[in-house]
Amino acid sequence: MDLDTVREVVVARERADLAALTGDAAVLAGGTWLYSEPQERIGRLVDITMLGWPALTVTDAELEIAATCTLDELDTAVLPPEWSAAELFPQACRALLASHKIRRTATVGGNVCLGLPAGAVLAALTALDATLLIWGEGGRDRRIPVAHFVLGPGRVELRPGEVVRSIHLTSAKMRSRTAFRKIALAPLGRSGSVVMGRADIDGRCAITVSAATMRPVVLEFADMPTPGELTATIMGLAREVWYDDPHGTPAWRRHVSTVLAGDVLADLREVRS
Repeated sequence: MDLDTVREVVVARERADLAALTGDAAVLAGGTWLYSEPQERIGRLVDITMLGWPALTVTDAELEIAATCTLDELDTAVLPPEWSAAELFPQACRALLASHKIRRTATVGGNVCLGLPAGAVLAALTALDATLLIWGEGGRDRRIPVAHFVLGPGRVELRPGEVVRSIHLTSAKMRSRTAFRKIALAPLGRSGSVVMGRADIDGRCAITVSAATMRPVVLEFADMPTPGELTATIMGLAREVWYDDPHGTPAWRRHVSTVLAGDVLADLREVRS
């Protein structure tokens, strides 16, 4: 779609160029959502794809994912074999309703910053307890857990002039055991519920529910919960947590989420045994 309100495109080649993110400016990376519908409030685009950020950086301590890393780069990444949690990345990328062309263009940072319930890559990063590095005006940086970044559908904790620089996951979390389940009303339809489980090397367990909820919801346990404990925890979530749209009613989403969570828990228990 043509964005006929855009008067200027700024190609950022260094951090100082991000000062153009003022007023009616917006960040351009993959642009797959930006060009999908009218953007009448936008008068300037700031292209961050020429900043030269490496898509993925692996160290002994962590995995760093650049905000400009494409879904295809994340999907096909070759990571250390002991990082078993990396299997969530292709599962999440392929849970999205997107063509091969979109996967080669859409970015991880875009999926996170859109804050949409169906953001499966956002959910995977939340499930793995990732942290965002955010660049602010005047060289000010801040870090925030991905789990706290999304406030609701399309609403994120991003201040004017800020840009998500990268996503960070510790090697300890990358060595976690994981499990994944998804359901949709149609084979190629938007996800009705996506549930991801993580069993840490210290025995802790986290179950993340997304697509069915207004934002990713992380249920944390000091040890592997029983099926009854997990079901009770999900059923105890406030009614306002559950998303409502043509792809599923809140009651249906809550029900299928408990079923998927039970399957995820069974997978984690099976791996442990």
